[in-house]
Amino acid sequence: MTTGKSHSQDPSDGATEPQVLPGHHLRLGVDKPLALDCGMKISDFPVSYQAYGELNEDKSNAILVCHALTGDQFLAEPHPLTGKEGWWENMVGPGKAIDTGRYFVICVNILGGCMGTIGPRDINPETGTPWGLDFPVITIADMVRCQALVIDHLGIEKLFSVIGGSMGGMQALEWASMYPDRLWTAIPIASAALHTAQNIAFHEVGRQAIMADPDWCGGDYLNQGKKPVKGLAVARMAAHITYLSDQALHRKFGRRLQERDSLAYGFDADFQVESYLRHQGITFVDRFDANSYLYITRAMDYFDLAAKHGGELANAFKDSKVRFCVISFTGDWLYTTEGNRRIVHALNSVAANVSFAEIESDQGHDAFLLDEPDFERVLKGFLDGAEEIRAAETGQD
Repeated sequence: MTTGKSHSQDPSDGATEPQVLPGHHLRLGVDKPLALDCGMKISDFPVSYQAYGELNEDKSNAILVCHALTGDQFLAEPHPLTGKEGWWENMVGPGKAIDTGRYFVICVNILGGCMGTIGPRDINPETGTPWGLDFPVITIADMVRCQALVIDHLGIEKLFSVIGGSMGGMQALEWASMYPDRLWTAIPIASAALHTAQNIAFHEVGRQAIMADPDWCGGDYLNQGKKPVKGLAVARMAAHITYLSDQALHRKFGRRLQERDSLAYGFDADFQVESYLRHQGITFVDRFDANSYLYITRAMDYFDLAAKHGGELANAFKDSKVRFCVISFTGDWLYTTEGNRRIVHALNSVAANVSFAEIESDQGHDAFLLDEPDFERVLKGFLDGAEEIRAAETGQD
């Protein structure tokens, strides 16, 4: 593995000084450029990832965890910018569902991201200035191709599993479709095989909030020493509502007032839920890049696995030997159980090996990030069972 300096910028600063991040940093596409779905190619570009646990001698215990829209590679350790615990520390670590005492866990900052992997705020070698909107439009498949280059670099021929929630689940499905011989299992969680009109609509609200901010400067804010913090914060607020259920919001906030006994008859944060959303927006801008948000949400909107296979989702998994575990949550209205069942039906129609679990939870889409004992048991049980089956079929201990 290669460790060094990231070529990304500090998301809390409009300057273009290189930022040093912990972890592993590669330069990929040096010998052969990475071809993107949009028709462009990128070469000699930075990619950052984190790894937990030890890779065994035959490199058969590797799990790739794919992060969601606002996540990054720091899933099981304090975040270097915010100091908060990793976004999946409750699931990844010694003795946990994804046991780093048994597995070598890899998480790659996605293509287009802003934590070490090339994205719109990195330097365009042709201009010597940040890419901005000159950065090529990317897809979920492009993210997966980039991850495959990291797996190649590590010398891993076949992953034990590719796991991801939300957009990470889209990547897991794309991995199983594009590289079925390179993974043993795929676990898409609270995800979808396509972005619906409603999903696209919510993303468009967020993008318009960013682009309406005067400090966005047509995407050129870094060169002008500015940052569209207000627009990005509103985008985060709007998206965060979709991650929670009505029950969860009512239980947590109800109509309780924020540090006051009566209505203020104004437009400050009278209600606790308003204060909570404002806090979510303010803290988000300290670690995320506005243009990255535009590019990643667009990649999610373009995701439609069936459309790539003649309009039939089942064709994406034809003759696949991958073992699937599809997981949904009852309170998730963003990526519904109904949508996840369609994935299962498509897999069943081509006789793929698939398990399905619907977890009872009223915590909404974010349930996969929270303390859900039933979810933890399902995930651990599937991994344990798959490991036993693989050992029986391959003779591995």
